[in-house]
Amino acid sequence: MKEIAILGSTGSVGVTTLDVIGRFRDRFRVVAMAAGRNVELFAGQIRGFAPELVAVATRQLADELAARIAPLKPRILVGAEGAIAVATHPRARLVMSAMVGAIGLGPTLAAIRAGKDIAFANKEVMVVAGEVVTRAAREHGVRLLPVDSEHNAVFQCLEGRPRESVRRIILTASGGPFRAWPSDRFASITVAEALNHPTWKMGAKITIDSATLMNKGLEVIEARWLFDLAPERIDVVIHPQSVIHSMVELVDGSVLAEMAVPDMAIPVAFALAYPERLPLDHLNRLEFARCANLTFEAPDAAKFPCLGLAYEALRAGGTMPACLNAANEELVAAFLGGRGSFADIPRHLETVMGRHRNGPARTLEDALETDGWARAAARELIGAGAERA
Repeated sequence: MKEIAILGSTGSVGVTTLDVIGRFRDRFRVVAMAAGRNVELFAGQIRGFAPELVAVATRQLADELAARIAPLKPRILVGAEGAIAVATHPRARLVMSAMVGAIGLGPTLAAIRAGKDIAFANKEVMVVAGEVVTRAAREHGVRLLPVDSEHNAVFQCLEGRPRESVRRIILTASGGPFRAWPSDRFASITVAEALNHPTWKMGAKITIDSATLMNKGLEVIEARWLFDLAPERIDVVIHPQSVIHSMVELVDGSVLAEMAVPDMAIPVAFALAYPERLPLDHLNRLEFARCANLTFEAPDAAKFPCLGLAYEALRAGGTMPACLNAANEELVAAFLGGRGSFADIPRHLETVMGRHRNGPARTLEDALETDGWARAAARELIGAGAERA
């Protein structure tokens, strides 16, 4: 029986994780869970899986949660300390890191330092502090198991292959809902339109990132740290059908691809059970006769500048990726809250990066200091734009 702790259980990956665990209760047990503010959903999850320890954002939410789950009485903690306690639960062998944004950095690092294997669904952790995280994983003998469908696909293709046999990895992207839109319509894109992803069902923040192609940019940075490859050996290709989840090109020209129906249960189950595989009989199987037309195209750098900004941040190194991530989080939140336009996201992001004084990112404090500065800089631009409007 593998005991699991989940950071971000009420998000889309967290919900999928619990669904997979629920189908294999003879193999997994949830001992701890952390959520944010969705107390209603969290209460149902607690009743269904009876963890020993749970955490929510505030004391008020903790009191509401306790009333909802009575007579169950798990230990309820709050805030960052609560999330860290969940991540370091003594019996957890694997931690699903599925919090959205840089908020997951502290708990994930704490889990690594406690010797827990990490199922990585929070790409922002690697973007903000990839050097710190990978160094800690090496020092503590911890496995980093990617859950993002693209990185999970690369991980599967690379398994058992020497690093010197790899020429490059190729991350696929659906292209989002605006792939075929002319760029002169981008300024008028609504939140509802941006949240209408053509392939995947995800949370709001990652869906907006997919629409701007920032999600793919963040994945490029994450891939650099997960697979120890230089930026020029990480490519992106648009693949609207989302059947091939990513590819690996070997030095002899052979290309390996991982293919499956677009369902996050597959990479989640792979990470939970690794190195074994679980029979996911409830999913539709990939029927090749129905996916005869698989198309590929290069990303449009002019239309989707966020991807290029991510490559720029990766090449600059240091604290620039942390700056990119923090500013993007603030700009996406502003757009979702009606305080900025879709076109403002790359425009303001480029401005913040241009103002940032890049430095080394050798410690968590380096990354967090940049995170705070970039958020303030982005909020200043958002406020100035609102005043002009």
